Amino acid sequence: MRDFQWMLEYGINRFGSLAALDARLPMPASAAELIAVPDDRYLSLIALRVFRAGLRHSVVDAKWPNFEDVFWHFDPDKVVLMSAEHIERLMQDTRIIRHLGKLKSVPRNAQMLLDIRQEHGGFGRFLAQWPEQDIVGLWRYLAKQGYQLGGLSAPRFLRMAGKDTFVLSDDVVAALVAQNIVTKRPTSQRDLAAVQEAFNTWHKQSGRPLCQLSMLLALTVNH
Repeated sequence: MRDFQWMLEYGINRFGSLAALDARLPMPASAAELIAVPDDRYLSLIALRVFRAGLRHSVVDAKWPNFEDVFWHFDPDKVVLMSAEHIERLMQDTRIIRHLGKLKSVPRNAQMLLDIRQEHGGFGRFLAQWPEQDIVGLWRYLAKQGYQLGGLSAPRFLRMAGKDTFVLSDDVVAALVAQNIVTKRPTSQRDLAAVQEAFNTWHKQSGRPLCQLSMLLALTVNH
Protein backbone atom coordinates (compact mmCIF):
# COMPACT_ATOMS: atom_id res chain seq x y z
CA MET A 1 0.00 0.00 0.00
CA ARG A 2 1.39 3.37 -1.02
CA ASP A 3 1.33 6.26 1.43
CA PHE A 4 -0.91 9.31 1.35
CA GLN A 5 1.63 11.56 -0.39
CA TRP A 6 1.17 9.63 -3.63
CA MET A 7 -2.55 10.44 -3.66
CA LEU A 8 -1.95 14.09 -2.89
CA GLU A 9 0.67 14.49 -5.62
CA TYR A 10 -1.63 12.84 -8.13
CA GLY A 11 -4.46 15.21 -7.26
CA ILE A 12 -2.22 18.29 -7.43
CA ASN A 13 -0.91 17.25 -10.83
CA ARG A 14 -4.45 16.74 -12.06
CA PHE A 15 -5.80 20.11 -10.92
CA GLY A 16 -2.66 22.21 -11.12
CA SER A 17 -2.24 23.29 -7.51
CA LEU A 18 -3.02 22.32 -3.95
CA ALA A 19 -5.48 25.20 -3.67
CA ALA A 20 -7.39 24.07 -6.77
CA LEU A 21 -7.49 20.51 -5.45
CA ASP A 22 -8.66 21.53 -1.97
CA ALA A 23 -11.45 23.62 -3.51
CA ARG A 24 -12.93 20.42 -4.96
CA LEU A 25 -12.72 18.27 -1.85
CA PRO A 26 -15.71 17.87 0.51
CA MET A 27 -15.71 18.81 4.19
CA PRO A 28 -17.58 16.76 6.78
CA ALA A 29 -19.91 18.35 9.30
CA SER A 30 -18.59 19.04 12.77
CA ALA A 31 -19.94 17.19 15.79
CA ALA A 32 -21.89 20.31 16.79
CA GLU A 33 -23.41 20.56 13.31
CA LEU A 34 -24.48 16.91 13.36
CA ILE A 35 -26.06 17.29 16.79
CA ALA A 36 -27.95 20.43 15.75
CA VAL A 37 -29.90 18.62 13.01
CA PRO A 38 -33.35 17.48 14.25
CA ASP A 39 -34.36 13.84 13.92
CA ASP A 40 -37.07 14.57 11.36
CA ARG A 41 -34.42 15.89 8.94
CA TYR A 42 -32.36 12.75 9.40
CA LEU A 43 -35.42 10.59 8.73
CA SER A 44 -36.12 12.62 5.60
CA LEU A 45 -32.53 12.09 4.41
CA ILE A 46 -32.68 8.36 5.10
CA ALA A 47 -35.93 8.09 3.16
CA LEU A 48 -34.51 10.19 0.32
CA ARG A 49 -31.51 7.89 0.05
CA VAL A 50 -33.74 4.80 0.07
CA PHE A 51 -35.94 6.17 -2.71
CA ARG A 52 -32.97 7.37 -4.78
CA ALA A 53 -31.48 3.87 -4.81
CA GLY A 54 -31.97 2.44 -8.30
CA LEU A 55 -33.92 5.48 -9.52
CA ARG A 56 -32.95 8.68 -11.25
CA HIS A 57 -32.16 11.17 -8.50
CA SER A 58 -33.76 14.10 -10.32
CA VAL A 59 -37.09 12.26 -10.51
CA VAL A 60 -37.08 11.49 -6.78
CA ASP A 61 -35.93 14.99 -5.82
CA ALA A 62 -38.67 16.63 -7.88
CA LYS A 63 -41.33 14.71 -5.94
CA TRP A 64 -39.72 15.14 -2.52
CA PRO A 65 -41.92 18.07 -1.37
CA ASN A 66 -44.88 15.72 -1.84
CA PHE A 67 -43.15 13.07 0.26
CA GLU A 68 -42.67 15.67 2.98
CA ASP A 69 -46.43 16.29 2.93
CA VAL A 70 -47.61 12.67 3.00
CA PHE A 71 -45.11 11.69 5.71
CA TRP A 72 -45.94 14.65 7.99
CA HIS A 73 -42.54 16.24 7.38
CA PHE A 74 -40.94 13.01 8.58
CA ASP A 75 -41.73 13.55 12.25
CA PRO A 76 -40.61 10.13 13.55
CA ASP A 77 -43.13 10.18 16.42
CA LYS A 78 -45.95 10.43 13.87
CA VAL A 79 -44.50 8.34 11.06
CA VAL A 80 -43.85 5.36 13.34
CA LEU A 81 -47.61 5.09 13.89
CA MET A 82 -48.39 4.59 10.20
CA SER A 83 -50.33 1.38 9.76
CA ALA A 84 -49.97 -1.13 6.93
CA GLU A 85 -53.35 0.07 5.65
CA HIS A 86 -52.10 3.66 5.56
CA ILE A 87 -49.05 2.59 3.54
CA GLU A 88 -51.30 0.67 1.17
CA ARG A 89 -53.35 3.84 0.63
CA LEU A 90 -50.18 5.72 -0.23
CA MET A 91 -49.72 3.26 -3.09
CA GLN A 92 -52.65 5.04 -4.75
CA ASP A 93 -51.17 8.53 -4.30
CA THR A 94 -49.87 9.66 -7.69
CA ARG A 95 -47.95 12.58 -6.14
CA ILE A 96 -45.24 10.24 -4.87
CA ILE A 97 -43.22 7.28 -6.10
CA ARG A 98 -45.34 4.23 -5.40
CA HIS A 99 -42.89 1.51 -4.39
CA LEU A 100 -44.30 -0.60 -1.58
CA GLY A 101 -41.01 -1.78 -0.14
CA LYS A 102 -39.55 1.71 -0.04
CA LEU A 103 -42.73 3.17 1.46
CA LYS A 104 -42.68 0.52 4.18
CA SER A 105 -39.10 1.48 5.02
CA VAL A 106 -40.10 4.92 6.31
CA PRO A 107 -41.97 3.91 9.50
CA ARG A 108 -39.45 1.13 10.13
CA ASN A 109 -36.56 3.58 9.96
CA ALA A 110 -38.56 5.99 12.12
CA GLN A 111 -38.57 3.29 14.80
CA MET A 112 -34.79 2.98 14.50
CA LEU A 113 -34.41 6.73 15.04
CA LEU A 114 -36.70 6.64 18.06
CA ASP A 115 -34.75 3.75 19.57
CA ILE A 116 -31.49 5.64 19.04
CA ARG A 117 -33.00 8.81 20.49
CA GLN A 118 -34.00 6.87 23.60
CA GLU A 119 -30.46 5.61 24.09
CA HIS A 120 -28.36 8.53 22.86
CA GLY A 121 -30.57 11.61 23.13
CA GLY A 122 -30.88 12.11 19.38
CA PHE A 123 -29.76 10.66 16.09
CA GLY A 124 -27.34 13.50 15.44
CA ARG A 125 -25.66 12.92 18.80
CA PHE A 126 -25.40 9.22 17.95
CA LEU A 127 -23.69 10.04 14.64
CA ALA A 128 -21.37 12.58 16.23
CA GLN A 129 -20.21 10.07 18.87
CA TRP A 130 -19.48 7.24 16.44
CA PRO A 131 -15.71 7.06 15.76
CA GLU A 132 -14.62 7.48 12.16
CA GLN A 133 -11.93 4.85 12.84
CA ASP A 134 -14.75 2.27 12.68
CA ILE A 135 -17.03 3.82 10.09
CA VAL A 136 -17.71 0.41 8.53
CA GLY A 137 -19.14 -0.57 11.92
CA LEU A 138 -21.64 2.26 11.57
CA TRP A 139 -22.55 1.00 8.10
CA ARG A 140 -23.25 -2.43 9.58
CA TYR A 141 -25.29 -0.95 12.42
CA LEU A 142 -27.51 1.05 10.07
CA ALA A 143 -27.95 -1.90 7.72
CA LYS A 144 -28.92 -4.20 10.60
CA GLN A 145 -31.08 -1.85 12.65
CA GLY A 146 -32.56 0.07 9.72
CA TYR A 147 -34.46 -1.02 6.65
CA GLN A 148 -33.16 -0.97 3.07
CA LEU A 149 -29.87 0.56 4.23
CA GLY A 150 -27.56 -2.21 3.05
CA GLY A 151 -24.95 -2.00 0.32
CA LEU A 152 -23.93 1.56 -0.47
CA SER A 153 -27.09 3.09 1.01
CA ALA A 154 -25.71 3.58 4.53
CA PRO A 155 -22.43 5.25 3.47
CA ARG A 156 -24.19 7.40 0.88
CA PHE A 157 -26.74 8.50 3.47
CA LEU A 158 -23.91 9.37 5.87
CA ARG A 159 -22.21 11.40 3.15
CA MET A 160 -25.50 13.27 2.54
CA ALA A 161 -25.83 13.91 6.28
CA GLY A 162 -22.28 15.22 6.61
CA LYS A 163 -20.94 12.37 8.76
CA ASP A 164 -17.35 11.70 7.73
CA THR A 165 -17.15 8.48 5.72
CA PHE A 166 -15.51 7.00 2.70
CA VAL A 167 -17.74 5.57 -0.01
CA LEU A 168 -16.90 2.42 -1.93
CA SER A 169 -17.65 3.81 -5.38
CA ASP A 170 -16.42 1.87 -8.41
CA ASP A 171 -13.36 4.12 -8.68
CA VAL A 172 -12.49 3.77 -5.00
CA VAL A 173 -12.80 -0.02 -5.23
CA ALA A 174 -10.61 -0.06 -8.35
CA ALA A 175 -7.96 1.97 -6.53
CA LEU A 176 -8.10 -0.31 -3.47
CA VAL A 177 -7.61 -3.34 -5.72
CA ALA A 178 -4.71 -1.62 -7.49
CA GLN A 179 -3.07 -1.03 -4.09
CA ASN A 180 -3.50 -4.73 -3.18
CA ILE A 181 -5.67 -3.87 -0.19
CA VAL A 182 -8.48 -6.09 -1.50
CA THR A 183 -8.85 -8.30 -4.56
CA LYS A 184 -12.48 -7.43 -5.34
CA ARG A 185 -15.33 -5.26 -4.10
CA PRO A 186 -15.16 -5.62 -0.32
CA THR A 187 -18.25 -7.17 1.23
CA SER A 188 -16.90 -9.52 3.91
CA GLN A 189 -16.07 -8.21 7.37
CA ARG A 190 -12.44 -9.17 6.78
CA ASP A 191 -12.15 -7.13 3.58
CA LEU A 192 -14.02 -4.17 5.05
CA ALA A 193 -11.70 -4.23 8.06
CA ALA A 194 -8.71 -4.13 5.69
CA VAL A 195 -10.20 -1.13 3.88
CA GLN A 196 -10.92 0.63 7.18
CA GLU A 197 -7.33 0.02 8.31
CA ALA A 198 -5.98 1.51 5.06
CA PHE A 199 -8.10 4.64 5.43
CA ASN A 200 -7.11 4.93 9.09
CA THR A 201 -3.45 4.81 8.05
CA TRP A 202 -3.93 7.49 5.39
CA HIS A 203 -5.82 9.60 7.92
CA LYS A 204 -2.94 9.39 10.40
CA GLN A 205 -0.46 10.29 7.68
CA SER A 206 -2.43 13.25 6.35
CA GLY A 207 -4.85 14.48 9.02
CA ARG A 208 -7.48 14.66 6.28
CA PRO A 209 -11.05 13.41 6.77
CA LEU A 210 -12.22 10.15 5.26
CA CYS A 211 -14.44 11.87 2.69
CA GLN A 212 -11.44 13.72 1.24
CA LEU A 213 -9.28 10.60 1.24
CA SER A 214 -12.06 8.75 -0.55
CA MET A 215 -12.21 11.35 -3.32
CA LEU A 216 -8.42 11.61 -3.58
CA LEU A 217 -8.22 7.84 -3.94
CA ALA A 218 -10.90 7.85 -6.64
CA LEU A 219 -8.94 10.49 -8.58
CA THR A 220 -6.02 8.07 -8.99
CA VAL A 221 -8.08 5.85 -11.27
CA ASN A 222 -7.47 6.59 -14.93
CA HIS A 223 -10.41 6.56 -17.33
